[in-house]
Amino acid sequence: MTDSKMIQHILNSTIQSLTTVIPIQFDVLPPSLITQPYEQKELSVLIALLGDVRGRLIIDTNESTISQVGEAMFGMTIEGEMIESFTGELGNMVAGNLCTLLEKDELTLDISPPTVLTGETKFYGFQQAFKLPLSFNNAPPSYVLLTIDEA
Repeated sequence: MTDSKMIQHILNSTIQSLTTVIPIQFDVLPPSLITQPYEQKELSVLIALLGDVRGRLIIDTNESTISQVGEAMFGMTIEGEMIESFTGELGNMVAGNLCTLLEKDELTLDISPPTVLTGETKFYGFQQAFKLPLSFNNAPPSYVLLTIDEA
């Protein structure tokens, strides 16, 4: 598989993982290639991807979206310190599901524990990054970044 086909496959699998894990309706807009630095405004979770592909999966979101997702999953309001904790767990679920999907196509990936970042943050140190915009009802947009270090 060429690098571009592998990246497209990982992006498609990421979308499939998101729709499997997140139990509320959202739209995925076309991806774009971005350059560094990437600036986060409020809340994100970063998970390293290790194995046949090396990079990072970053879910850049906001408290409003996390609260909607958490309420849909658990039937209760997610607030306060639970926001950060649930953000990390959501990233873990999406990345873990992504690994399972890719393993079916004989791509082996492992993931790091989630790192949750709050406030304004800049990300540097990636060769390529693909940004998937996500549109949730009544919430500011969220983004999934897939950085590729080695494919």
